[in-house]
Amino acid sequence: MLTRKQLDLLEFIHTRLKKDGVPPSFDEMKEALDLRSKSGIHRLITALEERGFIRRLPHRARAIEIMRLPESMDGGGFQPRVIEGNAPTPPAAALPIEAVHAMNLPVMGRIAAGTPIEAIQQVANNVSVPSDMLRNAGRHYALEVKGDSMIDAGINDGDIVVINEQSDADNGEIVVALVEDQEATLKRLRKRGSAIALEAANPAYETRVYRDDQVKIQGRLVGLIRTY
Repeated sequence: MLTRKQLDLLEFIHTRLKKDGVPPSFDEMKEALDLRSKSGIHRLITALEERGFIRRLPHRARAIEIMRLPESMDGGGFQPRVIEGNAPTPPAAALPIEAVHAMNLPVMGRIAAGTPIEAIQQVANNVSVPSDMLRNAGRHYALEVKGDSMIDAGINDGDIVVINEQSDADNGEIVVALVEDQEATLKRLRKRGSAIALEAANPAYETRVYRDDQVKIQGRLVGLIRTY
């Protein structure tokens, strides 16, 4: 499944290849998608390559080959759905399934515990969560973890994290952070003046620092569910 930005970029590259025989430059891609920096294009290109839609040819400038197209560009019914700038809102409040003991939460998609990826606002299934995890006020939702950058915090690839939806958090708390309105990631929050650092819990990953206007908090980690 592609996000809207990934699909827009793939369509732009496909159109230019058909028209001119060569792919557009990174500056042209940035302007076409109305992004503020080329780093966003790099991330989108990497995501498309990882999903098998394009291939970058080594040792050649501007060399991108389209490997396949999604159904929407082949006349199919593909409909990308992504997290927008505001925090994701589950389609319904958590519903009790057994008095007081458990709550039913929507699993809203996957969240990166590694380099940022797009989190999909699409209810994949539901998960039963002990009520003790939901003692905080407000809405809650769940996400499936992808990656290993939070393993030293006890969060593994494939775990389900329970998130209390909120727009702020304290230093040191693990949060869902939306970066530049495009990508969501699970990281430990560090505030440094007008900057925000998203800190991994794995020495193999570097801490990423952003301006405070580049990051929006989507929620705070309150629980974790693991299946063996």
